[in-house]
Amino acid sequence: MAQQGGYRKPNNPAPVSGPGALSQRTDGNATQSATYMAGLPYGQGQQNYDNQVAAPMAGNPIPQNTLEDLQPLLAPTSRKDESITSGVDIGDGPGSIALGRLPNQEPTIKEIARSLAQYDVSGDSEMLFRMLDDAGY
Repeated sequence: MAQQGGYRKPNNPAPVSGPGALSQRTDGNATQSATYMAGLPYGQGQQNYDNQVAAPMAGNPIPQNTLEDLQPLLAPTSRKDESITSGVDIGDGPGSIALGRLPNQEPTIKEIARSLAQYDVSGDSEMLFRMLDDAGY
């Protein structure tokens, strides 16, 4: 009798599944195989293939150093002396200024001018940045 339901480990998984009737399972192979690219200029196809064989690509590895920092959601706190309102502008503990600039905060016009000055060959962004800096913004 044929096996029904449950997980079935693939025998020979494909790196990419085809459409419809040509589809194959792709979940059993953690590495990608090297492939030759035809149509490249003379010598580049072989060089590309040799590079793939020399350093095979891995699937999607998880960096080991991040696994050490993971804590269960209901684990006891490791900062017993820190106030629960640390980083918030109410209650005990340092306010939000202790967190530094948060990623979702909008930059000021001075910060934008400073960033643009690196790429502006006319020098207008540099002049704007210096004007804002001199004015105390």
